[in-house]
Amino acid sequence: MLRKVTCVLPDSRRLPSFTSPFTRQLTSFPTPSSNLKGLCFNGQIKEALLEMAIQGVNMKFDGYDCILTECVNQRTVREGQRVQAHMIKTCYLPPVYLQTRLIVFYTKCDRLNDARRMFDEMHDRTVVSWTAMISAYCQRGYAFEALNLFAVMFKSGTPPNEFTFASVLTSCTGACGLHHGRQVHSIVIKTNFESHIFVGSSLLDMYAKAGRIHEARGVFERLPQRDVVSCTAIIAGYTQLGLDQEALELFCQLQREGMESNYVTYASVLTALSGLAALDHGRQVHNRVLRSGLPSYVVLQNSLIDMYSKCGSLTYSRRVFDGIFERTVISWNAMLVGYGKHGLGREVIELFRLMREKNEVKPDSVTFMAVLSGCSHGGLVDEGLDVFSEMVNGQDGVDPEIEHYGCVVDLLGRGGRVDKAFTFIKQMPFEPTAAIWGSLLGACRVHANVAIGEFVAHRLFKIEPQNAGNYVILSNLYASAGRWEDVMSMRQLMKEKAVTKEPGRSWIKLDQTLHTFHAGDRSHPRKEEVFEKVRELSVKIKEAGYVPDLSCVLHDVDEEQKEKILLGHSEKLALAFGLIGTPEGLPVRVMKNLRICIDCHNFAKFVSKVYGREVSLRDSNRFHNIIGGTCSCGDYW
Repeated sequence: MLRKVTCVLPDSRRLPSFTSPFTRQLTSFPTPSSNLKGLCFNGQIKEALLEMAIQGVNMKFDGYDCILTECVNQRTVREGQRVQAHMIKTCYLPPVYLQTRLIVFYTKCDRLNDARRMFDEMHDRTVVSWTAMISAYCQRGYAFEALNLFAVMFKSGTPPNEFTFASVLTSCTGACGLHHGRQVHSIVIKTNFESHIFVGSSLLDMYAKAGRIHEARGVFERLPQRDVVSCTAIIAGYTQLGLDQEALELFCQLQREGMESNYVTYASVLTALSGLAALDHGRQVHNRVLRSGLPSYVVLQNSLIDMYSKCGSLTYSRRVFDGIFERTVISWNAMLVGYGKHGLGREVIELFRLMREKNEVKPDSVTFMAVLSGCSHGGLVDEGLDVFSEMVNGQDGVDPEIEHYGCVVDLLGRGGRVDKAFTFIKQMPFEPTAAIWGSLLGACRVHANVAIGEFVAHRLFKIEPQNAGNYVILSNLYASAGRWEDVMSMRQLMKEKAVTKEPGRSWIKLDQTLHTFHAGDRSHPRKEEVFEKVRELSVKIKEAGYVPDLSCVLHDVDEEQKEKILLGHSEKLALAFGLIGTPEGLPVRVMKNLRICIDCHNFAKFVSKVYGREVSLRDSNRFHNIIGGTCSCGDYW
């Protein structure tokens, strides 16, 4: 007959120095706790739950901690709930740490209400518990709840730590958020956390996103120590506000000071270089990336595609694109947009077909925007309409949105089908936006459709009365039709409404210096040399067949004066200066903030042909790469 024997081992602190073979054999068996840890370590969550049930009331802190951690890792809601139910059933009172782990678990599983219920049931809350719940709200975009809970925490007497401040500051966005952010900032100063690197980085990021870059820079300068996060945050802040030159200058300064960069830093500065179309700097940054040994982050690769395409170097863009091991939909979109901006509609269609064939990723809403826009810039009206028809029929599971309808309006308008574009707008299932009407108004200007142009312009005057572009386009439309009295009335209307037009300007970068020109600009230090070069170019290219397009001058003056005005266009001044300062054989790259006029486009084509120079013109709409007198846009933009 077998008897049940209970063997009680002595306390380990009183074990003799000699251990018998029998004792060694007993202690070599895995304990229930080590079993559970092993199962969790191997991701065997169901087996770990079974072990938990077997242990019953013997479950301890480390066991619960281990299994909850694995539930968080696997985002398994039901299994985590079973752990909490086991605690309740066995009357186990979890310490604050485990209660906080349950808050984190429910947050990671997108069960915010359950997380808050757990938080509210806690009798004792440390700063970690408060921070976990505040962070949960912040991460899910519940700014009001996060700020409200932070206020309750502060009133309760629980002092925030650096992680609390860093979390709550991420909720202080927008105009209203900035007000709360300043209040949080004052508490940060009172509690001496402003110099903490986590809090400082969150503060400057908050100010930058609110458009207060000078305040962000002030926080940055006061940091006693700067890490890669804070440096990246301030550079990204400048970039997000379109202050590309400032972002580049700061990056260069911090590099000289020994700043380390990560892939986010490089992605931010590449965005700035895209805005500046600074190809040489872009290549330098690309070389830094390669030398740094950073992994091939797809975000960084996408930034390189965008930078090279916006700097006019599609060959390098495609090289980077082809070299990405796992392309995302953003990678495909970046390459499609690049081709579209250069007017290469056929390449856009071919790449879109390849995307469908390879089936690496599914096209999204942005993909179709890029394809439709590419067809529009490339003059592929019928092809673009076919793509839109496929969208409407649900071939790729992406429903057309108002932005896609806007692309079709632009497609039809650029293709000269102004009447059809007007009809299309009236039949849309959406109320037309200012952008859609503006696209049609631009088409009316290009194709001299005064009747529709007048109707559209007056609709826009009501929607956005302070947008000077609409008044200018209608004025130009009147001028092209010789209706000078209407031109004067438009200018008078602009004065009455205090509407100001953005002046046209062109710029070129030589020897690390940005040179900016305005129409008829006499402020440049080398102005006499520049104007003399323009006159020289005009004489030379006229001999090759260039004829000034006087329709581009929208002033009621004689032909001689019109030609003089044309020679003073900012694009021509920048191009002439580029030819003066750039060695033969190198491309001349000019950027303009507005749409390039037809005459300046023709002028650049003849300069390229006569002088054997590659000319790159980037305006607000697209790129014009001109080689041997032929432009990549095919004279369609």
